[in-house]
Amino acid sequence: MTNDGTYTAVVDRFEGDLAVLLLEADGETVGERVLDRQRLPEAGRHVDAVFTVELADGDVTTLDYEPAVTESRAEDAQRRFDDLSQRPPSRDDESK
Repeated sequence: MTNDGTYTAVVDRFEGDLAVLLLEADGETVGERVLDRQRLPEAGRHVDAVFTVELADGDVTTLDYEPAVTESRAEDAQRRFDDLSQRPPSRDDESK
């Protein structure tokens, strides 16, 4: 069970009317919570949306959407993908 406190939560997926949020602490996934999709602010009702959440007695008591963090993570992921998709130089290119 995840301890009470403040966590970063990321929408992992939707299962019908439910949102599955992965809880993070210090960059590591430490748990998950399942919430009714309607509890999420409309702007944050998408996969990879980032929230700051507070847990009390194991339940989510506050849920704040973090649009700047969401955008930053998306940009970082795209940058890593772009870096990985670059073709490494061939032996012919290296000899020139």
